[in-house]
Amino acid sequence: MIIRIFDERDTQAVLALWAQAFPEYATPGKPQRDPRLSIRNKLAMQPEFFFVGLLEERLIGTVMVGYDGHRGWMYSLAVAEDERGNGYARALVEHAERALAAIGCPKLNLQIMANKPETQAFYAKLGYQMDEVVSFGKRL
Repeated sequence: MIIRIFDERDTQAVLALWAQAFPEYATPGKPQRDPRLSIRNKLAMQPEFFFVGLLEERLIGTVMVGYDGHRGWMYSLAVAEDERGNGYARALVEHAERALAAIGCPKLNLQIMANKPETQAFYAKLGYQMDEVVSFGKRL
């Protein structure tokens, strides 16, 4: 797999992958889960940290990260269903980790929906641990 920075020509392939990987995007009444808005926002803020994975010419994976000067955050890790189990998600995570480490990011955080134990297990295998925190949010 080749990992590179997202290009706007990747938009349709990313939207198709995210529709498959994140069925919660289709939940009515959740405007914050608009994948087109997520792409636009990432392109406006640290677009160099929006990575796609390609197998030959096919886009099979994504990951986005960001760094606020204090710690990093990871979002939108996705791999095509028919390519899972081949190490591509791990490769995308490791690529993102290296990119953040290169600019001095000391810690990478992520949030996982509570109803996704398989996702929690995946990250645990990569060395991530549950922090003893409670996550709060407020829609602006």
